[in-house]
Amino acid sequence: MKETAAKAMSPTKIWLASYPPGVPETIPPLAHLSLGQLFEESCARYADRPAFTSMGKSLSFRELEAESRKIASWLQAQGLAKGDRVAVMLPNILQNPVIVYGILRAGFVVVNVNPLYTPRELEYQLRDSGAKVLFVLENFAHTAQQALPATDVKKVVVATMGDMLGLKGHIVNLVVRRVKKLVPAWSLPSAKSFRQVVSEGARLSLATPDVKPDDIAFLQYTGGTTGISKGAMLTHANLLSNKEQMGTWLETAFLTKPKPEQLQFLCALPLYHIFALTVNSLMGVATGSNNVLIANPRDIPAFVKDLQKHKVHIFPGLNTLFNALMNNADFQKLDHSSLLLVFGGGMSVQRPVAERWLAMTGCPLTEGYGLSETSPVASANRLDTTEFSGMIGLPLSSTEIAIRDDDGRDLDQGDVGEICIRGPQVMAGYWKRPDETAKVMTPDGFFRTGDMGYMDRQGYTKIVDRKKDMILVSGFNVYPNEVEEVAAMHPGVLECAAVGVADQHSGEAVKLFVVKKDPTLTEAELKAHCIANLTNYKRPRFIEFREQLPKSNVGKILRRELR
Repeated sequence: MKETAAKAMSPTKIWLASYPPGVPETIPPLAHLSLGQLFEESCARYADRPAFTSMGKSLSFRELEAESRKIASWLQAQGLAKGDRVAVMLPNILQNPVIVYGILRAGFVVVNVNPLYTPRELEYQLRDSGAKVLFVLENFAHTAQQALPATDVKKVVVATMGDMLGLKGHIVNLVVRRVKKLVPAWSLPSAKSFRQVVSEGARLSLATPDVKPDDIAFLQYTGGTTGISKGAMLTHANLLSNKEQMGTWLETAFLTKPKPEQLQFLCALPLYHIFALTVNSLMGVATGSNNVLIANPRDIPAFVKDLQKHKVHIFPGLNTLFNALMNNADFQKLDHSSLLLVFGGGMSVQRPVAERWLAMTGCPLTEGYGLSETSPVASANRLDTTEFSGMIGLPLSSTEIAIRDDDGRDLDQGDVGEICIRGPQVMAGYWKRPDETAKVMTPDGFFRTGDMGYMDRQGYTKIVDRKKDMILVSGFNVYPNEVEEVAAMHPGVLECAAVGVADQHSGEAVKLFVVKKDPTLTEAELKAHCIANLTNYKRPRFIEFREQLPKSNVGKILRRELR
């Protein structure tokens, strides 16, 4: 697959004529062998600058290097083999980048986990990935306690919200535990604390691992284009390539406006999500920038208070987040003059939101496109325009987008087909799923996204629909199969089908159609069952009971008719 993906690019790259000045057709050969090597170089170059800021506390690049080294040294002493997986179940707090870069520097593979997962979801991901170590925040340790017995996890490290906040951390922990009561009771007798691990790691030395560009750096779990959650194998070269592609694009923003001495990124998207992982964390580290971490972006009033303290230059986010902020009176009063770039991704940016954002902040909302399988960014709009186009932009350097029919034939400009992507940022495949990999990778190395769209004569692509049944809730993929499987576990359900319906807050919401086995089954009862087994964004918002569901001649439930 790597050989076909490296084939010469097609001669019909009409988008090149639309490129901003200074953007090359292809990126240069990678300057680093691994993410760990890039990280260490950046920490040395930008040592005295702040790298990450959380709850009023900043961690310099020098401190980030030292703390991540302790994590890496401790991990290497745990008897792990090269390529072993280490799971991270943390929100946006300082420990997150310290641990993630520690794992990479030690030569192991990061498995990002949504901290809000239910025990069922966590158990599946830990079992599927074969993770040997789990780092988890104490707020979610009760979930880990229930999930771990059926997994291969041998070591558990429990962090607290205040671990890296100095004296203030004691107050933060007191408020989290005693006042807000956000830490349910848990028992993991053999677990170590984050502080214990840091202390032990400080007394150990770090061996430089033999990491190659094609080695896996992350197992980034996604439903892909079909079915159950799968780990997209993202290599060091995948992430380094996407960093290079985005870096080239980013520089074009400063052709017409001055570049600050140090860029300030706002990281409101969760770092376990591929968008924030690459666009915030990796780009921030690579460019010597500071990332202001927002632990809970759903708390809009607290979020806005944080914004008041920082001059933010770059803000990646989702349509729903931008919309929620604009409806907050305090956000409307903020000075937005420092904003230079605002990126919308994860879900479609709506024209009314983009136009209102520009009017309120004076900074255009620029849309891009990508997936977990593409590390993630595949295309972006030009950064020197104020016009909202509704398009997902131009393919980045070294990237091709082809619009193809069901038989894999390229279509003409303007014709709607499946959006297919080829480039160095495309994953190595799905973890332990060669059958699923074969479904999405073409013989000539293109990744089939499952999104339907067309390309115009200038090389801009527009998404018009999804070929797959996937539901997009606030930028997160929800796969009907998983929702249906959970609902069907309830003894009162005969059969069911999940579809996406329009929602003004989250873009789409999950609606579940159900045929009862038990006539006494209620909506409240079924929703309670889903709450116990599905994380928030996957839960059905609406449930409709029916006598029967529409089916094909062979008995397959027809979701499209329900939609």
